[in-house]
Amino acid sequence: MKLLVTGGCGFIGSAFVRLALSRGAEVVNLDKLTYAGNPENVADVADDEGYRFVHADIADAEAVAAAVKGVDAIVNFAAESHVDRSILDPTEFINTDVVGTAVLLEAARTAGVGRFVQVSTDEVYGSIPHGAFRETDPISPSSPYSASKAGGDLQVLAWHRTFGLDAVITRGSNTFGPRQYPEKLIPLFVTNALDGLQLPVYGDGMQVRDWIYVDDHCEGIWTAMTLGEAGEVYNVGGGHEEPNMEITRRILALTGRDESLIRHVADRLGHDRRYALDTTRLRSLGWEPQRSFDEAIAATVEWYRDRRAWWEPIKSGEYRRYYEEQYGAR
Repeated sequence: MKLLVTGGCGFIGSAFVRLALSRGAEVVNLDKLTYAGNPENVADVADDEGYRFVHADIADAEAVAAAVKGVDAIVNFAAESHVDRSILDPTEFINTDVVGTAVLLEAARTAGVGRFVQVSTDEVYGSIPHGAFRETDPISPSSPYSASKAGGDLQVLAWHRTFGLDAVITRGSNTFGPRQYPEKLIPLFVTNALDGLQLPVYGDGMQVRDWIYVDDHCEGIWTAMTLGEAGEVYNVGGGHEEPNMEITRRILALTGRDESLIRHVADRLGHDRRYALDTTRLRSLGWEPQRSFDEAIAATVEWYRDRRAWWEPIKSGEYRRYYEEQYGAR
């Protein structure tokens, strides 16, 4: 099997690249290398004979058409994905998450690619006060980011229904683990705590998220890719709900810090209160998460503790300017 993996230098994408290579697949990794795309994330497989890297934008139709030649499936991880940045500048999210997805879909259709996998997010459903979202529930995105991802999902479904493209969508819950860019909650709070810096908690910190370890998320995507039914959506959730404040306290305990580092900041605009996913459909294909949250969060903290050489260079320059603008100088 030969795969085109877009965004394969990012957090989840790079984990999927390693999984695919371990399963004997050939991988073409197409990545624009934006601020969150890090070649170090795939350095351990860069010399694998089954791996090839293409530096390109998914919205570049010519580059995409060249990259899809001979592939059996496309797995689209490429996306602008940080809600805060989408509030500051929504247009880049639309260009990548909607236009870029459409470019990939058309390339897949033209080249006769066998399967298209759109890696999406639970955020397209919006907030849910109780219960859990099923794949048949209507989408109601709240942020420019989730709206752009919803737009990409709708393009995928349109290409399936209009052109008969064999496509599936996965919608994952909050994912964490090694190599995650430290603007997201867990890597930001872990690295800040390790350095004795404040942890900026939005509002009252009682926003609830469903957490899944990155390797379990990738296994879910692989299951949907290989066993999923064309035209269907598959939720990929860890089944472990925690308020952000509890995540914060766990990180403080695991890093040996106390709650004096917590600083409540103004809540995010349009902040969803709770996400939750019903994963019955994917579990019926034989998938289920393998890592407990307690085990996975402890291992994640240890990874960042032992890999300062990975994250310290990131938390400087443009990152530092953005961080200070977003949360205030430290």
